[in-house]
Parts: sequence; C-alpha cells; structure tokens
Amino acid sequence: MDNEIQLISDGDGLAVIGNATDVERFLLSEGLPSKDLGVQRLKSVFGTGAAAAQAGSEIAASSGRWVKLTKESAQRVKKFGLTETKTPGISHAMAGKPGSIKSWLQIEKGAGSFLTNPALLSGAAGIMAQLAMQQAMDEITDYLATIDEKVDDVLRAQKDAVVARMIGVDLMIEETMTIRQQVGRVSEVTWSKVQAAPATIADTQAYALRQLDALTEKMERKTTIGDLATTAKEAESTVREWLAVLARCFQLQDAIAVLELDRVLDATPHELDQHRIGLRAARQNRLDLIARSTERLVARMDVAAGTANAKVLLNPFKSPALVQSSNHVATSVHDFNGRLGIESGRLSSEARRWVDAATEARDKALETGAKSVDAAISFGNETLDRASSVTGKLSSEIADRARRLLGDEEERDADG
Repeated sequence: MDNEIQLISDGDGLAVIGNATDVERFLLSEGLPSKDLGVQRLKSVFGTGAAAAQAGSEIAASSGRWVKLTKESAQRVKKFGLTETKTPGISHAMAGKPGSIKSWLQIEKGAGSFLTNPALLSGAAGIMAQLAMQQAMDEITDYLATIDEKVDDVLRAQKDAVVARMIGVDLMIEETMTIRQQVGRVSEVTWSKVQAAPATIADTQAYALRQLDALTEKMERKTTIGDLATTAKEAESTVREWLAVLARCFQLQDAIAVLELDRVLDATPHELDQHRIGLRAARQNRLDLIARSTERLVARMDVAAGTANAKVLLNPFKSPALVQSSNHVATSVHDFNGRLGIESGRLSSEARRWVDAATEARDKALETGAKSVDAAISFGNETLDRASSVTGKLSSEIADRARRLLGDEEERDADG
C-alpha cells in the first residue's frame, strides 16, 4: 500500500520510517519538527550473506526522521496506538493514508515492517537513544551559553587537580566526536582515545557535588541574618559556576554514551539492547544524584529566606538581600535542572518589604496599646471605687470613735 510509514518510540523520541515523501507528508500533517534518523547506519547491524543483502536493500529504500517527544507531540502520536514489542522499551505502529482518506490512520500491518526483523528494530532503538542524548547535549550547550561565564573559562579558572584533568578529557572527547562525524563509525582505535574518560568525568562530577553540599552545610551552620546574607551572596556566583561544571560533566557523559553505542553497534550488535538499557539506567542514576544535592541546597536557601522574612523588621536591609540571593540561587538551580530534565517545583520566595513589616508591627502595637488603655481605665475605675469604699469606711470609723470619745467625756463630767 502507498503512503505507508512505520512509527517506533522509545519514550524519549519517535522514529518515522518509510518512503521519504511519505515521511515528510506525515510529519507536516502532524506538525512534528524532526531531524535525520540516519537509517543507513543500520547496515552495520548485519554481517554478510543473503539476509544482509536483503536487509541492506530494505534500508536503502527507506528514509527516517526522528522527533523528540514532548507532552504535546506524545499526545498527537498516541492516537496511532503504538504497542509494545519484544525489544525492551520499544513500541511500534504502522500508519497509512489509504485512498482518498486525508488523515493518517493506524493499520494492522504493512510491507517491510521492522517487527519482522528484531535486529533491525534493536538497531533503530540504539540510534534513537543516541539522537536523544545528542539533543540533550545541544540543550546543555544552549544552557551554558546563557550563563555569565563560559564553562571553559570556569573550568580553566579552577586550580583543583580533579577539574584540571577534566579539561584534557573534554578536548579528547570533542576530537573523537569529530572523527566519528567524518568516518561515520567508531573504530577500535578511535574508541581507545576515550575509553578511560568516564572515570575522570565521574571524579569531577563527584567533586562538584561535594562543593554544593559543602555550601549547603555552611548555610546550615550560620545563625545570624548577617552571616546568612553574606554566605548567600557568595553562593550566587559559586553555585552558578559549579552547576556549569556539572552540566559539562553530564554533557560529556552523554557524548561517551553516544560513542559507546556506536562501538557496540559496530562490534557486538547482539548486545545493543542490553547496553542501551544499561546506559539509560546509569543516566537516570546520575540525574537522581544531582537532584538530591541541588534540592537540598534549595531547601536550605528556602529556610534562610523564611528566617529573613520573619526578622525583616529588625534587619531591614540584610533580610531582603538574603531573600534575593536565595531566589537567585534557586532560579539558577531550577534552570539547570530543567535543562537536564529534572523536575523542580520550587517557587521563589518574595522578600517582605520593611514598610509592610513595620506597618504590621505598628498595627499590632496600636491594637495592644488600645487594649492596654482599656485595661488601665478599667483598673483605674476599680481602684477609685475601692479607694472611695476605703475612704468611706475610714470616715465612718472615725465618726464612731469621736462619738464614743464624746460620750465618755460627758459621762466623766456628770460624775464630777
């Protein structure tokens, strides 16, 4: 059937494979931006012989594009009912545009389906994983371009031996990626240039995370608003620099993963599925590790901002500055996490203006004062009443005593 395409998804991206014209029509009709899948590289999945020749002819007749799946694009693709395959983490569907039907519809089966060739499907999944990581690398590059200091300047400014070693690894990986782009594969010789790089990158990542943890602990030890404000201000630039180092680490780790998949695809294609799944799990572990460290830092900044807001009346200058620095750090972390795909729901705290706090304190004082006046009046009235009562009692007692004295005197006169 004409106008027939295949859809393959690994959850991160969507591969659209078929006749070049049909593929372009489908992507245009669904409004999906895409990039070249590079299906010709799948020839390396097969060895020699009749099966390889047949697969090669199928690949040569196909065109492929890759789409990064977002919430919106995933919803558009959902209508085609992709179903799980025997290849781990991969779903598949056939779509067609039969006759005069304008929209693309799911079809039960089609000629040359990847489902009939598990090795071909595994190879496509491997290439899709590479494209997803390369897309993430591009996004990190964009992120690094938005910060005040370029990451290379940050790295070279560091005197730490661990970070310094990463600079050499960085240059070697870039060289290897250039060779890969020119040759189209990763040979054993090319791979030997970078096979020791992951250990150095991991050391640098661990070191950068320790710097963030140390800053968090430093904030936890401070108790006064002045000390917290000073430390938070220093953290604005320090955090941005170490996040840049972490971003570069993550970017280089993705680059190594791309090279690894190329090497496995070329040398041991039967291990491609297991290796792809392993790389995905390792990548998620790195994300979780980074998330725990950055979330702890932001939580500490939130506590400091809360303390500042509570004491803004007594610290009208340092409290707002502390909240502002806290928000800057949290914004930097939020942007960084977003580029890496880490969920972050932290919203900036709003520094209370001194005048608002003063107004609130004034209102409370007036309220308290009014109550005090009422209490004083009440107390005064009670005191006066008690005083009048006492005075009246004393006057009565004095009068009685006078009468008694007068009566005694009259009695003495009568006796005399």
